[in-house]
Amino acid sequence: MNEDIAVELRAETEKWLVRADERLSRCMGDDRFLSNIKAYISDSRYFLERGDLIRAFEAVIWAWAWLEIGEELGRIKG
Repeated sequence: MNEDIAVELRAETEKWLVRADERLSRCMGDDRFLSNIKAYISDSRYFLERGDLIRAFEAVIWAWAWLEIGEELGRIKG
């Protein structure tokens, strides 16, 4: 992977992890939704620590998707 792309991907992943953590901290509701979101955030950190930037970014995007879907369906509120 090109070094510039790797730096940018790491920065984007870290940015979205912060946003996901902040948003999750305000959420209440369906424990299954919240558990899945937490798991994707955890997975993202795991992959990030190991330098697997694509999987790290993918996991944080899935966490964000679960947040959006959960709110849209009324399963969680934040």
